[in-house]
Amino acid sequence: MPKVLISDKMNKLAEDIFKARGVEVDVKTGLKPEELAAIIGNYDGLAIRSSTTVTKEILEAAKNLKVVGRAGIGVDNVDVKEATNKGVIVMNTPFGNSITTAEHAIAMMFALARDIPQASASTHAGKWEKNKFMGVELYNKTLGLIGCGNIGSIVADRAIGLKMNVLAYDPFLSNEKAVELGVKKVELDELFAESDFITLHVPKNDKTKGIINKAAIGKMKKGVRIINCARGGLIIEADLKEALDSGKVAGAALDVFDIEPATSENPLLGHEKLICTPHLGASTDEAQVNVAIQVAEQMADFLMTGAVTNALNAPSISAEDAPRLKPYIKLAEQLGSFAGQITDSGIKTVNISYEGTVSEVNSKPLTSAIIANLLKGISDSVNMVNAISMAESKGIQISETKSGSHKDFRSLITVTIVSENRTRTVAGTLFTGREPRIVNIEGVPIEAALSKDMLFIRNDDKPGLIGGLGTILGNAKQNIADFRLGRAEGADSAVCLVSLDEPLSDNLFKEVSNLPQVKTAKRLSF
Repeated sequence: MPKVLISDKMNKLAEDIFKARGVEVDVKTGLKPEELAAIIGNYDGLAIRSSTTVTKEILEAAKNLKVVGRAGIGVDNVDVKEATNKGVIVMNTPFGNSITTAEHAIAMMFALARDIPQASASTHAGKWEKNKFMGVELYNKTLGLIGCGNIGSIVADRAIGLKMNVLAYDPFLSNEKAVELGVKKVELDELFAESDFITLHVPKNDKTKGIINKAAIGKMKKGVRIINCARGGLIIEADLKEALDSGKVAGAALDVFDIEPATSENPLLGHEKLICTPHLGASTDEAQVNVAIQVAEQMADFLMTGAVTNALNAPSISAEDAPRLKPYIKLAEQLGSFAGQITDSGIKTVNISYEGTVSEVNSKPLTSAIIANLLKGISDSVNMVNAISMAESKGIQISETKSGSHKDFRSLITVTIVSENRTRTVAGTLFTGREPRIVNIEGVPIEAALSKDMLFIRNDDKPGLIGGLGTILGNAKQNIADFRLGRAEGADSAVCLVSLDEPLSDNLFKEVSNLPQVKTAKRLSF
């Protein structure tokens, strides 16, 4: 009988579901890291919320652990990379608390508009300061959404019901989907300039970290109000404090902080223009019931039958399909990741072509793997289970075509991305039936295995690129692990894929990008 540890406070329904499914369960909350490490080796599954941190050290001690289930969306408290290395599946429940989090953002916006917490505290203190707390209406104000995915689109719907004008910045939101939602799709600078209220609904990653900073605030209206119920670190807190002090920002409402729990050392705490809550976005009875039920059902299904649902680091496939699909899924993940990293503008359609023997297998998990990796740059909750619905929610149309043979390859997967600016294609195959290879990029034949850190270049087909690139990297003692070139017959342009031993620094990347032969360059990571 599999055995699961619930190490964070969770609705009792989770425990009941495990027992009903034939899984032995222990509930031990509030464990210190060393206490958890001492017992985790006895368990096949670990069910957590946000209090337990699953570190490399915990995973080292978890000799029998097969699955970590996070009751909620964020997995910041789980070392997913190390879990993957250890063969431990990490699951979350991406939709269990979306409405709750969206409603909290709306509640914070109301509180911010009318100074409700400050007025309540003043009245409790025996004061009657009607003139001090002069608020603003939400009616006819402009709300700027940074991120218009699952939660952001719910916020948009509620705001439109309040008769607000809604702007949305989301590089992966299509124009058609924006019209359907009733929002105006804009660039970030326009959102900053036009919004009376700004609310964030994006994951924290390299592109979004510090997206609200001194420079961004400088582009905003005087008297703007800012809400963040998404992730700490999206706002540079010192810059926000300066803006609150000066009056540039009339008020802010934060449910999340760069360092949590927030302490008196945080420069924002105690500011009279700040409303704050202790990461309550998912804290409703309904949400806690939903995520507890979902995580228990998912973990029990996996431990008892091998079914994988809402996994962040493993494909969702049946036990019967797993052996045959495994190498194709790896190829699909690489193709999706590659396509996502070279695509800058909003995606309108994705066409996936399966040719040869790959057309005979179940393509659903392959398509899900491609889309999940394509969208990973914009959502930390996307996985193979919710990738298709997430793409559809953004107005991205997905199509598949299949053909029983290909003239050059036994199997070939081709991904074609139609964005608002251009069309891109990338194709790959399996060498020796199990080794993924890129074999075509935007019509240019090129054969390359993908590695952790890479450089992709589109260049003029003229002498000097190899010498210039080699000189820049050589002078910086940056080692080239592999170098692949390709050009289309009769064309005046080419592509280049370079595998590096370590990531390219900003300065080196700028030097490479400025080479006269280079049209565009991208740093890639796999």
